[in-house]
Order: sequence, then structure tokens, then C-alpha cells
Amino acid sequence: MIGRLNHVAIAVPDLAAAADQYRNTLGAVVRDPQDEPDHGVTVVFIELPNTKIELLYPLGDNSPIAGFLEKNPSGGIHHICYEVDDILAARDRLKAAGARVLGNGEPKIGAHGKPVLFLHPKDFNGCLVELEQV
Repeated sequence: MIGRLNHVAIAVPDLAAAADQYRNTLGAVVRDPQDEPDHGVTVVFIELPNTKIELLYPLGDNSPIAGFLEKNPSGGIHHICYEVDDILAARDRLKAAGARVLGNGEPKIGAHGKPVLFLHPKDFNGCLVELEQV
């Protein structure tokens, strides 16, 4: 059901410093910051040959990333994202298997302009999982 790894998301306390580190220290292609108000984050994508890194920074007072950074002030891996061909079919299959879909269970449009869903980390070995329809 799942396809390739789309990205690994890392919450960061300083978005500009993290982007500079990937650009200048690691020599990666770093995209411009992008506000995602529906998700409460500002994102920066780092392009790698085989996947992407998504840097996450809080946007707004109700950002889920703010709470993550309170618990992890230095930042850290927030979630992993897998691609799926049909997000509604994937959701239905996962729910039938007992997995919990976060939010209201309906896809939102993600940073790539495609439908996304998040799965409860307690159902996936402590890892928050994002599914993105390709």
C-alpha cells in the first residue's frame, strides 16, 4: 500500500539557521520558506537525490510544532511521510486494521499541494506517520 519515502520532517527551533546548515555545511539544495497556516507550520524543503528533508517551524499560536519544541528544545525528527496512490483507500484500509487517523479523518492539502493524512504514533511504534497521495 505505501510507496516510497517522500520526506523526513525535522522540527527546528531556528529555521534560518537550520536551512543555512543544510545549504552551507552539507551543500544541499534548500528551497525557500513556505507558510502552511492550515497546519500551523512554516516549512523549508531540502532536496536530496532520493527523498526530501522537511524543516518545520511553528506558525501561529496553535502550532503543534511549538509543543514539540517545548518538549524537545533542540528540535528533532517529527514525522516521516510515505506516498500512497489513493489516500482514501489507504485511510479506509488502515482504519479497518485498527489504525487511528488524526484529526477528523479527512485529508487536508499539504505543503506539496496534495492530500495528506496523519496516523497516530502509538499505532506505529512511536512514530508519527504522514501519508501523501501522489
